[in-house]
Amino acid sequence: MLTALARRLIPPASHPFHVRTVASASSRLVPPGVQRTRPSPRTTKAVIAITPHAIQRLRDLLQGPTPQNIRIGVRNKGCAGLSYHLEYVDKPGKFDEVVEQDGVRVFVDSRALFSIIGSEMDWKEDALSAKFVFNNPNIKDACGCGESFTVGTQP
Repeated sequence: MLTALARRLIPPASHPFHVRTVASASSRLVPPGVQRTRPSPRTTKAVIAITPHAIQRLRDLLQGPTPQNIRIGVRNKGCAGLSYHLEYVDKPGKFDEVVEQDGVRVFVDSRALFSIIGSEMDWKEDALSAKFVFNNPNIKDACGCGESFTVGTQP
């Protein structure tokens, strides 16, 4: 019995290397014949919420003659520091977050995630303008005209 154990532990001299299979710790904890349960995917909250008015406007953009998606980002601009930047794109960037709500997709620039996480995107129309508006709980300061903002950390 000792020789059989020694043969398994010590490779023969004719082989330049020895491969030994080791069972993972998780496979040793589950008794034989018992199926392991796989973790279910966790539902996560979307980076940004989209109001019904904004969803309708995004659908209108997608049903136009040149269907286009919107990518949301922030730029260093304005007197308070940051400004929202929206652009038309055909597909998401490599690291963009894709937010899908009610069949409409919006792409969020990965560099803008910390600035706009938890925000709500809305569509507002009045006599002088029509634009997407963001209700952002992370804003600590904004300029007088409302075009730029500053995001601060919690104290």
